[in-house]
Amino acid sequence: MIFSDKQESLNTPPVSVERRKELRLFEKHASLRFRRLDLLNLAFSHRSFANENPGVADNNEKLEFLGDSVLGLVVSEHLFRTLPDKNEGDLARIKSFVVSEDSLAIIAKNIKVDNFILIGKGEEYSGGRSKKAILADCMEAIIGAYFLDSGFAPSRRFILRFLVPEINKVLEDRHRKDYKTLLQELVQKKHKSYPRYNLVEKTGPDHDRTFWIEVKINGHTFGPGKGKNKKDAEQSAASIAYRSLMNIKGTPDNQE
Repeated sequence: MIFSDKQESLNTPPVSVERRKELRLFEKHASLRFRRLDLLNLAFSHRSFANENPGVADNNEKLEFLGDSVLGLVVSEHLFRTLPDKNEGDLARIKSFVVSEDSLAIIAKNIKVDNFILIGKGEEYSGGRSKKAILADCMEAIIGAYFLDSGFAPSRRFILRFLVPEINKVLEDRHRKDYKTLLQELVQKKHKSYPRYNLVEKTGPDHDRTFWIEVKINGHTFGPGKGKNKKDAEQSAASIAYRSLMNIKGTPDNQE
């Protein structure tokens, strides 16, 4: 089903002749074809751009909201159909890696999303085009825009073209596990809060320290995790917490 203008109530940015060329170039990178380039242009409209250009266009956050739902449905359906031997916990774990901010940001970079984002000057100066959160959100907005433009089936094909390889990486245990990011996303979604990391103790001589860090989430403490520096210890603690919350069995990272 393709939605009409009356059903959308979206204030899309104007598409100049030059911008049309840019958007067509992006379509080549992404192997996409939009009927309405103004919807694609809106998907690239970051909040900072909309704020600096009041009345010109909305930001892409409503499209991001829609795209997140379409993305979740497509991945969930694919996992349900192709992995009948996996239980709900396994499917949820695989999905959490595949649709993570880190995964979406990498895909966005691969199709050069960063070159086409409409972004405010302040965000531009602070390196906004390379921020994972902005890239991942824009990727979801593009999915939402494509869903409105072309319907579910084309959107499904577009999503799976990029995410099936990511699913295979998880199944083969070749994926990157940034447990701090995964835990933060999970806690934000479930509890609308953030994990808090606390240094429990440091052991060993100065030249060979071991750090022990625990993480607190919604009144519960997980860990401690250990590492030769605070960053590794936090990742270890995040691994313990994430695996516990997702009910994943086995030895957590860095807990030998």
